[in-house]
Amino acid sequence: MTADNLRLAVLIDGDNAPRDCLKSVLEEIALYGTPMIKRIYGDWASQNVIGWKTSLLENAVTPKQQFAYTTGKNSTDSAMIIDAMDILYAGKTDGFVLISSDSDFTPLAIRLRESGMYVIGIGEEKTPNAFVQACDKFIRIEVIRDRYKKSLGASAGADKKATKATGAKPKNGNGQKSGAKTAKKQEEKKPNVPDAIIDLIVDSIDDLADDDGYTNLSTLGNLLIKKKPDFDSRTYGYGKLSTMLKNMPRFDLQSRSTMADPNAKQIFVCDTEA
Repeated sequence: MTADNLRLAVLIDGDNAPRDCLKSVLEEIALYGTPMIKRIYGDWASQNVIGWKTSLLENAVTPKQQFAYTTGKNSTDSAMIIDAMDILYAGKTDGFVLISSDSDFTPLAIRLRESGMYVIGIGEEKTPNAFVQACDKFIRIEVIRDRYKKSLGASAGADKKATKATGAKPKNGNGQKSGAKTAKKQEEKKPNVPDAIIDLIVDSIDDLADDDGYTNLSTLGNLLIKKKPDFDSRTYGYGKLSTMLKNMPRFDLQSRSTMADPNAKQIFVCDTEA
């Protein structure tokens, strides 16, 4: 079974997960596999989780009731952990997606990985590093939310363009196309990549490089995530790792044919300052 065709159990902590972008989160999960199980845990008699109702109906997520027996104690965590272990022993999934910003799920993530499960964590920027590192891959809610907003903006722009009967392209006062100007502004606003991330990339290339200093980009991407589960080029304003490296003069990218299939091209990268 390929990495993008995993059978996944999606378990959501209703007390510690944002409810405003559930559809986008599930679309992100679809990149890694098929959600065979989609469950959310919480005390549905409480006003704290009542806002989930519409999102759950629209996305076919099953709510699991867990009464708060004691004030101040989070019984939702226990219910989700017990369910996860039941699913694990049933043997019908290849991985788990744990959606929460709560470090209490760190032991669960570790236990699932020890059993050979691929574990994806999804949470907010505030998620403790212990939980982040316990996952095979960790995705920030903020990154998913930004991607969704950009797709909405692109869709709105396409609709607006389609309604123009003349087909004329607007220009600014200097006679330049406004679209080109906008693209230039967007390029100028791209955030810088932190030195710590550049060092991570450099060290990883050094770990993998052949005698000529180059390494396969896909292999590099996998190693970066193993070293730093929350590594995501989208965090730094780039949709893909290849685009990110192309915009950094330190790295050189080459497209090469493979020995197995001369018509198939793969991207290789090297550190020019090595």
